[in-house]
Amino acid sequence: MSTNKRVAVYPGSFDPVTMGHLDIIQRAARQFDVLIVAVLNNRSKQPLFSIEERMDLIRQVTAHLPNVEVDSFRDLTANYVRQRNAQAIVRGVRSVTDFEYEFQMASTNHKLNPEAETVFMMTNLKYSYVSSSIVKEIAAFHGDVKDLVPREVEQALRLKYPS
Repeated sequence: MSTNKRVAVYPGSFDPVTMGHLDIIQRAARQFDVLIVAVLNNRSKQPLFSIEERMDLIRQVTAHLPNVEVDSFRDLTANYVRQRNAQAIVRGVRSVTDFEYEFQMASTNHKLNPEAETVFMMTNLKYSYVSSSIVKEIAAFHGDVKDLVPREVEQALRLKYPS
């Protein structure tokens, strides 16, 4: 990979990827030459979707974005960013509460990898209340999630929570 390319990593659990995530991915993809959507294999969480399922769903909903790569990792974000020769970490922020947590994580990542800057992107207001947890809760009770997630994710949720 050429060193003059602007490479960013957008890390997260994406369980599942929501319209809010997709909005950040699309906007960040316009700002960087390469955007790596990196699915975190978080041992402390019990995900609904496997790593492979989450990566496949992200690939499906970002197929129209040629500069987006999908990968997974189970290391510190700062280490993964260094391994991928990225210059930035992209994080979406929905609220002041999110910002406090994200600021702490950005400070930690900067301490561990001063070469990478964290770029905060404000979530589109129409998705400011959407989280993967809320989507799973609604889907578990067979509620309508079509405005909250891409069509492919809605279909995958129906398979996880059959009527």
